[in-house]
Amino acid sequence: MSRQSISFTDPNDEWLKKNVGTGGEYKSNSEAINDLIRKARKEQDEIEYIRAKLIASEKSVEQFGWVDKDRDEMLKGFKDRLRANGEL
Repeated sequence: MSRQSISFTDPNDEWLKKNVGTGGEYKSNSEAINDLIRKARKEQDEIEYIRAKLIASEKSVEQFGWVDKDRDEMLKGFKDRLRANGEL
């Protein structure tokens, strides 16, 4: 595990003081910072996942065009395709 020295802005330092130690959510500054970084990394992973899904969706629209069927027509088409493939 690496050790680093970091500086905090006044508002962030106050937040740490309120949330670390007796009565706080965290036992140490390191625990707080590591938890915040884990949350930021998870959020970044979720954003990248959503971005990838949006890109795939945009490519699908480019490839197949806009859907002009209603929900029931689309469901029937999906079921027909699954039945034809022996999956349903």
